[in-house]
Amino acid sequence: MSTRGIEVRGLSVMLGARPVLHKIDFAARPGELVALVGPNGAGKSTLLRALAGLVEGGIKVDPRRVAYLGQGASCAWGLTVAQVAALGRIPHHDTASAPVERALEACGIVALRDQRIDRISGGEARRAMLARSYATEPEVFLLDEPTTDLDPAARFELMGLLRATAAAGRAVVAVLHEVDLALHYADRVVVMQHGRLVSDTPAAQALPAVAAAFGLPYGVDPAPRLLPPH
Repeated sequence: MSTRGIEVRGLSVMLGARPVLHKIDFAARPGELVALVGPNGAGKSTLLRALAGLVEGGIKVDPRRVAYLGQGASCAWGLTVAQVAALGRIPHHDTASAPVERALEACGIVALRDQRIDRISGGEARRAMLARSYATEPEVFLLDEPTTDLDPAARFELMGLLRATAAAGRAVVAVLHEVDLALHYADRVVVMQHGRLVSDTPAAQALPAVAAAFGLPYGVDPAPRLLPPH
């Protein structure tokens, strides 16, 4: 699939009288999974919303081309999982079932299709909201903390899904708090601090900048830790 990705140059955003983003140059190309990391208040979510055209000063986007999944996105209505996924077809003004079925399968929730979203677990509901984004069949995915509410195995599975989505030719941008997931799965890690982009490097080279942004030492850590499946 050929896509154009997404790009901004010199992006600055004010929230009221407060500057939040300062002259950001950022691009995500087709085939890339880009992780946005940084301390709380660094501007990661604001950048993602600006890329989705959801804040004043952000770029204008075609909702058929760009899908945005916000932090803590949920559905309060008593819809089934399949009906929630089908909401992703609204930008296309159609009710095509094939994209919805592909989205349910991609997100591993086919068995939940007839369950009401308000009667399943938080992690399952998160997958249903992600399926809504997949059903749009966008060129660009913008995801704010997509691993929220997921157990460790489900986090690895979801990151593998995002990795495969990028490999299929989409541009994927995800805000992640789990730095280990960013370093393992992303092509690039973009580090933000105080509303500025302070580093943009291949994931294999990102650890020093990540550690500096959080004020942490870095090096070889022999402590046991969970590793994603191969």
